[in-house]
Amino acid sequence: MAPFSDVTPPMSSQRPGGVSTIDTHYMYPGRAAAYLVADGDEAAFIDAGTRFSVPYLMQALEAAGLGPDHVKFIIVTHVHLDHCGGAAALARECPGATVLCHPRSERHLIDPSKLVASATPVYGAEQFAKLYGEIEPIAAARVRSVADGESVALGGRSLEFLDTPGHAKHHVSVLDRKANAMFTGDAFGLCYPPLQRGTRPYLNYVCSPPQFEPEAARVVIRRIMATQVGRVYVTHFGPCDAVQEGGEQLLRMVDEFDEAVNRAAATTLEGPRLLTYCAEQALEITQRELRACGLDTEDRKIMKWALSEHSVTSQGLELLARERRAAARA
Repeated sequence: MAPFSDVTPPMSSQRPGGVSTIDTHYMYPGRAAAYLVADGDEAAFIDAGTRFSVPYLMQALEAAGLGPDHVKFIIVTHVHLDHCGGAAALARECPGATVLCHPRSERHLIDPSKLVASATPVYGAEQFAKLYGEIEPIAAARVRSVADGESVALGGRSLEFLDTPGHAKHHVSVLDRKANAMFTGDAFGLCYPPLQRGTRPYLNYVCSPPQFEPEAARVVIRRIMATQVGRVYVTHFGPCDAVQEGGEQLLRMVDEFDEAVNRAAATTLEGPRLLTYCAEQALEITQRELRACGLDTEDRKIMKWALSEHSVTSQGLELLARERRAAARA
């Protein structure tokens, strides 16, 4: 098999099916994407990055020959701030757009104070401001939640919403049959271009706290695979055509993370020592999967991309281990 490309997609690139991939420049180029779906004179953004991403999204809209008045929907896959932090600023630029989201996300978009309060201590006030700036509320009249299986019309196509928990309880994915694709946010893991130059594709699942649910993740991954779409558009980063093979890898990694949680729960470790144990377990799993895909774990560039969400996954494993330990003692 020929090596996969090591080239990161450009800032904004038009793809078949009327889909543009937009680099939101979250932290550094190539780390997070948003998408523009255009059909006739109607358009939808899928995820918004941060408020600092909005100029890149508007540039992509202009490059597609459209303006703010053509934006019908702003779709938020889930309310992690690298996906939704710019939603209010983007809605202000596109005054006719309705913001669509998971029912659990709706109240946080209308009143983001709890999101800000929970995230600020994680980063510190200075770093939070640098990454996200001000997270503004969106008027309730402009926000609408969507149910599992619900569809909306965009130009000549239909966008169908799927409830996709596992990474987060408040996660939706978007099925676009016209593009033969799904927009999966973080529900179908990560697929960084620099990690696609081995002997087979490399995808990675992010076990985000506080809502990593292995069984839900398995159900969702299989559900996405069962749609038989030819492509998934993941936030981190870009289009991925290895839907079936990548899905099998994600299922294997979720199983391995689940087993690591059980091992951690069986220890007597507490506090930072338990987190360190979970981080070591996650690193071993990641390195094993990289090697299985023909990637060099001694290559610093490969490890940089492979461990981009390592601390998040480590925290997710540690929290779930504590929950399982507590349940076993109850």
